[in-house]
Amino acid sequence: MSQPTRLAPVLKGVRLLSLCLNLPGPAALMRCRQMGARCAKLEPPPPAGAPAGASGDPMGLYDPAAYGLMHQGVRVRVADLKTTQGQAALHRELAKTDVLLTSFRPSALSKLGLDWKLLHRQYPALSLVAIVGAPGARAEEPGHDLTYLAEHDLVSGLNLPPTLYADMGGSLMASEAVLKAVLLQTSTGKGHRLEVALSDAAAYLALPRAWGLTRPGAAIGGGHAGYRVYPCRDGRVAIAALEPHFARALCSAAGLPFSGVATMLQPASHDAIAAFVLGQSRQALDRLALEKDIPLFTLPA
Repeated sequence: MSQPTRLAPVLKGVRLLSLCLNLPGPAALMRCRQMGARCAKLEPPPPAGAPAGASGDPMGLYDPAAYGLMHQGVRVRVADLKTTQGQAALHRELAKTDVLLTSFRPSALSKLGLDWKLLHRQYPALSLVAIVGAPGARAEEPGHDLTYLAEHDLVSGLNLPPTLYADMGGSLMASEAVLKAVLLQTSTGKGHRLEVALSDAAAYLALPRAWGLTRPGAAIGGGHAGYRVYPCRDGRVAIAALEPHFARALCSAAGLPFSGVATMLQPASHDAIAAFVLGQSRQALDRLALEKDIPLFTLPA
């Protein structure tokens, strides 16, 4: 697995406080820290019966490794925001914060004294990035990554998606919103409230499908013989020879005449490339990719 590209420190000096649990908020916090922000987080106390040193963030209980990665370099403190002491700790932090990141429903924020009108009156220069499940009037609806993906036709059959697309897409949108908030603060001298909805993240990721680009039979939905996953002799290979020069190189390797994109849409081309690939080992296909400049990636069976 490749390492993420090092991000430019464009948030250097920005003080970010997170109250977020689980995945989208902590992932956004991780990305903001990678961009140079000074990150702090207030977590609730761990649940009764939790091991000593356990986190109050559920992610810390069901995946400590992921929790640890997302909180590297983050100053984490425990505060029960439903108590007087917890509220005092919260406001000590807010007094030295530029952007507050939350992932509560609006009603929960109000109960914690974090309604935007009140917050803005108390801390005029503070911005709020609120991560919610669905936008606007739907922000109180219960939901999770899976339901947002299902809503936008990104769940196939009974299989679970291979990753948490809405959560991670939402985390990118949240880090983008932090950048926007800082720009607005710089230009106006005031704090701003920005909302990020995970269902909007799912909708954005689903746009190629909504446009028809990845529908079954479309060019990148299985209709193009150079853009498919094929079985090979000792595994699988993902081939992405979509552009004509890549498709020509693939056809040449497979001994298939190439006369333009129409060639790749023919059932006979699918059959010919499938037969060629099935006779190749992963090692041979990796070598072919280098020699013939063909975009492909081999995988185990």
